[in-house]
Amino acid sequence: MTPKGARYSQQLTKAVSFLQNEIGSPPPAAVVLGSGLSGAGESWTSIKSIPYEAIPGFPKPGIRGHPGQLSIIRNGNTCFIALAGRCHYYEGFSLPEVVFPVRVLAFWGVTSFILTNAAGGIRPNLTPGSLMLVSDHINFMGDNPLRALHVPNLGERFPDLTQAYPPSLRTLAYECAERLNLKLEEGVYVAVTGPQYETPAEIRMFGKLGADAVGMSTVPEVIALAQMGCKVLAISVITNLAAGISPGPLSHQEVLDTGSNAAESLGRLILEIAGKL
Repeated sequence: MTPKGARYSQQLTKAVSFLQNEIGSPPPAAVVLGSGLSGAGESWTSIKSIPYEAIPGFPKPGIRGHPGQLSIIRNGNTCFIALAGRCHYYEGFSLPEVVFPVRVLAFWGVTSFILTNAAGGIRPNLTPGSLMLVSDHINFMGDNPLRALHVPNLGERFPDLTQAYPPSLRTLAYECAERLNLKLEEGVYVAVTGPQYETPAEIRMFGKLGADAVGMSTVPEVIALAQMGCKVLAISVITNLAAGISPGPLSHQEVLDTGSNAAESLGRLILEIAGKL
């Protein structure tokens, strides 16, 4: 292992030891709430909350809509970890830093993850407020959390992503949505670096490549978790029409406002899914 990999492994071990001391054994599942989506957890019962800055090695988000807090959620017999907010590559963090929180949870023993994000709709029927299950992704970030940092105890250096989004979990999500009378779309998510929104020409290109929605997160976490053998379900909240499709200019405030409006439905869906994991 390289010195850089050894340091990363030590940081993971230190963070896991902290969580073990503060919480004890890990629950089986964790949820990551993306831009403007922390409101999804407002109706959840939190039995303990820890700010990111208190957890060794956890990077602190600096973007509005990302509070930076880890909570233990209990709903009846269901228990899971909720990460309210994430860091982004465009903030200046490296991708190993971006994926560090989910790496820690997986290293601790969490085996299933529900990742959420705010995304721009490319496919015409993906209008603001739609919920889209991610069936596959395109990594257009030009970087990878596994590059130049191999830690053997985190998994294979060349992980297979064929089943990065297991069909069994998507089927479960559809069944849960049906019970709640919520409509779920499905599609391919393309990840870009940001922070600028895309040009209309870029959106036309992404559409021709097979992308249905575009965002600036999630894919690095999926890659890292796939390497560690975790099961991942990803849900995009379509918060705006992508550039060239939207009749007006794009803004972060629109993302936050639409995410907030969709948060209640997302929160109910996550609770239902988490109870079945």
